[in-house]
Amino acid sequence: MDRFIGMAVFAKVVESSSFAAAARHFDMSPAMVSKHVRTLEERLGVRLLNRTTRRVSATEVGQNYYERCLRILNELEDAERAAGDLEAAPRGLLRVTTSVSFGAHQLAPAIADYLVAYPDVSIDLSLHDNYVDLVEERIDLAIRLGQLADSSLIAKKLYSVEMVLCASPGYLAANGAPQKPRDLVKHHCLIYTYAAPRAWTFTGPDGNAEVIRISGRLLANSGDPLLALALKDTGILLGPDYLVANDLNAGRLVRLLPDYKTQETPVYAVYPHSHYLSAKTRTFIDFLAARFAHLPAIKQNGRDGAKTMHVPPDLHAVTDAMRHPSAPRN
Repeated sequence: MDRFIGMAVFAKVVESSSFAAAARHFDMSPAMVSKHVRTLEERLGVRLLNRTTRRVSATEVGQNYYERCLRILNELEDAERAAGDLEAAPRGLLRVTTSVSFGAHQLAPAIADYLVAYPDVSIDLSLHDNYVDLVEERIDLAIRLGQLADSSLIAKKLYSVEMVLCASPGYLAANGAPQKPRDLVKHHCLIYTYAAPRAWTFTGPDGNAEVIRISGRLLANSGDPLLALALKDTGILLGPDYLVANDLNAGRLVRLLPDYKTQETPVYAVYPHSHYLSAKTRTFIDFLAARFAHLPAIKQNGRDGAKTMHVPPDLHAVTDAMRHPSAPRN
């Protein structure tokens, strides 16, 4: 009997815990299902299933064999699909997930342009700041920021986001501006909840890295509320370039410590390893990689593309004058 058919029948029996359900799925008789399983057991010389009058379950050996069968059958299905789809035009529904801020500020505009280029594709975008199980939620593709945990997922790096240290002019007038990274310990910092530990890393002109433990009374699990808080003069923000660029250019935020580099955050396209990369997924990843490679950067060590504040030595006198406008000035 065909070995692959036998493996598929056995896998369906395990999944459904029923010979009858597997028979209905493959449109064959329960006796034929039983014959396929018996042939496998005879070939392997082991018992794969425990059978009772009410239930069918895999033995320990059977469970291990079932998991291996799934991988083999998925590989076979992918190979057959690839043969037919390799030259096919992208079409169908593409399910994508990413974080809330990145999705709103970076991915949504990219999706709009992608859909113009590929009119036969539809996209279902799901935004979450916690990680989503791609297999369980049947997601085709995730765009994830930061270092990835070890997993069986496939990841392709698209680009790196620059993290920008900034605050509003109002906050700086009231509290002063940090001259060195270590000055941040005296400031109110706006904290991204999922960042752990709560420390910011800066690399100085001499190439030495400095890790600063930060603190603050305001925490949020998404970048947009942190940006809103920064614009309300409540603290210093270390935010991704795509989130703060417009407010920096408009002068609503001021870039701080421009001579210090912050850690960049890598952006990855992530998808399940067991899925053949369809034309719609492949073209979407390639589209994003090309688009992000040409994004205008705030970069140049913080000096170009955004307003930077070089704080004068007498900042505290300026601050006092703004707090008490009737006080005499020297």
